[in-house]
Amino acid sequence: MDQKKRLLIIDDDPDFVEGIKSILDAADYDVDVAYNPKDGLNALQTGKYDMLLLDIMMGRGAEGIMIARKLRKDAKLVEMPVLIITGIREQIAFLFPGEAVHPRFVAVDELVEKPVEPQLLLEKVSTLLQRAEERKAQAG
Repeated sequence: MDQKKRLLIIDDDPDFVEGIKSILDAADYDVDVAYNPKDGLNALQTGKYDMLLLDIMMGRGAEGIMIARKLRKDAKLVEMPVLIITGIREQIAFLFPGEAVHPRFVAVDELVEKPVEPQLLLEKVSTLLQRAEERKAQAG
């Protein structure tokens, strides 16, 4: 029997988080939420998650980038898939024309723009979780 996949959302917009969480809950994921980077990092250090959904623009600026970079330096968390859900394109004029985020910008697996369509969200989450399982299986 498959265990429910455990996801963490780090985003400072309670209304957005509520909508995303309800979509993921309905799809039978176990979802935790942190509304700021400090609580999010603490949750990542103390909990066990299969995936992170992360906002870029929080607090004093692009604090989501700091979190993503910390994850990639943490041996325990480096393999966790990260989906960035952000309004960054409008806010700081980066252009991500449907391709992977440039690896020197921030090491994440996928980026989608707010507002995100529920079906697209579920497809991205499912794909990233599946890829992570395949990597684990190959690693043995």
